Amino acid sequence: MSSRPELRLDWCTHEAAKYAVENWHYSRSLPAGKSSKIGVWENGKFAGVVIFGRGANMNIAKPYNITQLECCELVRIALTTHIAPVSRILSLAMKFLKTQSPGLRLIVSYADPEQGHHGGIYQAGNWIYTGKTKGGTAQLKMANGKIFHKRSAMSKYGTCEAEKLNAVWTANKEKHRYLMPLDDEMRKRIEPLRKPYPKCVRSEDSGTIGNQPIRGGATPTRTLQDIAKQ
Repeated sequence: MSSRPELRLDWCTHEAAKYAVENWHYSRSLPAGKSSKIGVWENGKFAGVVIFGRGANMNIAKPYNITQLECCELVRIALTTHIAPVSRILSLAMKFLKTQSPGLRLIVSYADPEQGHHGGIYQAGNWIYTGKTKGGTAQLKMANGKIFHKRSAMSKYGTCEAEKLNAVWTANKEKHRYLMPLDDEMRKRIEPLRKPYPKCVRSEDSGTIGNQPIRGGATPTRTLQDIAKQ
């Protein structure tokens, strides 16, 4: 008898995504702004969320000569204790997203070396590694340790003034950048950017932490192209 778990992916509620991120992701924060939240159920139990959005970089698509509507960022993978490999869950989530957003051509994601992440889940999925970001961009560090980019702080709090938020400005660090093309032409376009994968620093790569699962519910939502036009 196969021990492979039964996986189901579907849209999840904002509340379920918020719970997953605050309990099972090292950042403890749900990104501000509109996003596509794909819930994960393993053997009938809510196991977490995979979130795609526009990210903090307004020019994320520019280096690849595509529009903002054709590109998104994988902003969170927040999972409780689970059996299925994270790489499999992520692969299913991307297929689900692509079906719902057929105009999407490229997904960008980052792995944070400061959290011990080198991008193992992306390497397992044959993502294209293009090196480290430059770093140095100013970001707000809250009293509770949460990090917000200027645009995210404005969206969530209506201000990005450090004094009003009891926060301090700090510079973000370099991160590993990975790309996942969603069509053959895009893969050919960005394949020349590929660099050797970085080696593992620590074992954890999903940025998730263990906890007890809760029951979640799916609700329909719109595709990335639709929400981006609002």
